[in-house]
Amino acid sequence: MRKLILSTVVAAGLAFSGSAIAADGAAIYKAKCQACHGADGVGSPMAHAFKGNDWIKTQKEDVISGVIKNGRAAKESRFEKGKYTIGMAKQVLTDDEINAIVTHLKGLAGK
Repeated sequence: MRKLILSTVVAAGLAFSGSAIAADGAAIYKAKCQACHGADGVGSPMAHAFKGNDWIKTQKEDVISGVIKNGRAAKESRFEKGKYTIGMAKQVLTDDEINAIVTHLKGLAGK
């Protein structure tokens, strides 16, 4: 009986942690990304949209993480070259935070 209770608690914790990561990604996006990329990833005059973005959909997570960690000059952007004059600043975040944002961006791109 004790093993059953422990297994149930562990399983519930693992299930919750997946949704908690997604929620954290949305919160981190709102705090760190929304000002330039727009609410719900719809883009803005400062930066491209993530919503429906084929590059985000098709890229491996480590490539997206690299852009978040290292930033990117506006001239290096693959999106609408020349439209944006401000580059992507390096973000100082933990690996868990970056993974949560990447998961969130992948979700936005799928919409």
